[in-house]
Amino acid sequence: MDDGARSQPNAADTDCEWSEMKIVALVKYVPDAKGDRGFLDDGTVDREGADGLLSELDEYAIEQSLQIKDEVDDAEVIALTVGPDDAADAIKRSLQMGADGGVHVNDESVHGSDAVATSAILAAAVRKIGADLVVCGMSSTDGGMGVVPAMVAERLDWPALTFGSEVGVNGQAVTIRRDSDVTSQTVEAELPAVVSVTDQSGEARYPSMKGILAAKKKPVDEWTLADLDLAGVPVGLDAALTTVTQTTERPPKQAGQIVTDEDGSGAQALADFLSAGKYL
Repeated sequence: MDDGARSQPNAADTDCEWSEMKIVALVKYVPDAKGDRGFLDDGTVDREGADGLLSELDEYAIEQSLQIKDEVDDAEVIALTVGPDDAADAIKRSLQMGADGGVHVNDESVHGSDAVATSAILAAAVRKIGADLVVCGMSSTDGGMGVVPAMVAERLDWPALTFGSEVGVNGQAVTIRRDSDVTSQTVEAELPAVVSVTDQSGEARYPSMKGILAAKKKPVDEWTLADLDLAGVPVGLDAALTTVTQTTERPPKQAGQIVTDEDGSGAQALADFLSAGKYL
C-alpha cells in the first residue's frame, strides 16, 4: 500500500496559508439513503442521478474538529473531500457548520477509485495542506468499509486512533476514549496523528444563519492529481482491487397484511405471520 512517499508535513512546504495548528476533517459526498439510488453500467454508483449530501458520519468528524479548535489557541479546521463537482456540497456544508476552509480534489481519473487509491489521494492532500491532525468519521454511509482512516495513517506513517467516542488534544498529544460493550480504553499518541470518531462522540451542530452566510466567503481550493504529484499513481476503476459484477434493484415495497380479529383469531394469525417470516 506504499505510495512511495511517506513523510510528515512541513508548514514551509505547503501551498496553503493556515494557522499554527491545522486540523483536517475528511468528508465525503454520498447519495441520500432516503432517496432512490442506482448504478451505472460500469458498476459504480450513479451519483448524478441521486440526491446527495455530506455523509452523516462525517458530520461527527466536523463537530469534533470544531470542538478541538475551540480548546486550542490559533487553530483552523479544513474540510477535505475527493469527488466530482457535486462533492463541493460536502465542503459547503462543512463550512456552514464552522470549518474555516476547504480543499476539493476533483479529477476525472478518480472515478471508480477504491479505498486503497482514495487513501493515497487523501494522504497526498493532507501532506500538501501540512496538517497536524486528521479527523474522520468511523466510515462512509455509502461504502461502510471503515478502512480509509487507518490506510491514510499508514501512508502518512502517523499513529491511528480509531473509533473514538471522545477526543481531546493536550499540547502535542491527542487522546481518545474508545468504548465497547463492556470496557472503555483511553488511547494517546503524539501529533501528528489520524483520528476517527463514532456517532457517539457528540451530536453534530446544525448550521446557523450566520454560519450559512459566512460560508460563502471562506476559501476553498480545488486540486487535481497533478497538483498532488500523483499523476503516476494508479487510481480509478481500472486500478481498483474489487469489481462489482452484478447489481439488483431493491424490490418494491409490498402492501401490509391486515388481519381482522372478530372471532379472537388475531393473536394466532400474528404468531403465524411472525413464524412464517422467521421473525421469531
